[in-house]
Amino acid sequence: MKDQNDFQQEVRNIGQRLSELETLADPALRSSARELVQSLMDLHGAVLERMLQITFEFGETGARIIDDLGQDPLVSSLLVLYGLHPDDMQTRVERKLAQGQSRLFKMGAEVTGIVVNNTAIRVQLSIDRHSCGSTAQNVRLSVEELVCEAAPDLTSLVVEGLDEPPASGFVAIEALTGSRQSTAVDVQSVSTMAAGAMDSI
Repeated sequence: MKDQNDFQQEVRNIGQRLSELETLADPALRSSARELVQSLMDLHGAVLERMLQITFEFGETGARIIDDLGQDPLVSSLLVLYGLHPDDMQTRVERKLAQGQSRLFKMGAEVTGIVVNNTAIRVQLSIDRHSCGSTAQNVRLSVEELVCEAAPDLTSLVVEGLDEPPASGFVAIEALTGSRQSTAVDVQSVSTMAAGAMDSI
């Protein structure tokens, strides 16, 4: 059974293939390839949406199942990809950071504020000033990891309250592809990668 790492690799592979399509010399072939991928996305999205509708018809039990699916790391990423996640971005980020609170506390850090503006996220931290620089960097990377797991569809992430320079690392949809970037970067959402990249072919 595939796990989240497998999903990350699959997303990476899809992104590479979509980029390769842009190099096709024949515009008709590029258009056909784009339409094929879009048709597959539309078909899969429609089926997933119908599955959720059927599940929801089971009342409280169905709603609980959908909620559980939304909290599963692998399924959650797929639901975000198709715009079907039951929770909005603010809820997902708040819940994930609450789950990681004990990890951050051990590093002398605490989340004091979360602002979500459309798909841009700003996280305010307070950190024990006696912590060493490496700890501040670890806090930053931990926050990035938690937020990106909860919201792979974000377009930017800013982490405030740390004095050290931003670490070169990963933010956002690339959370599904295994690389890291700084805390203030623009990134494509999964759906933008799948659909927007095709539009550019």
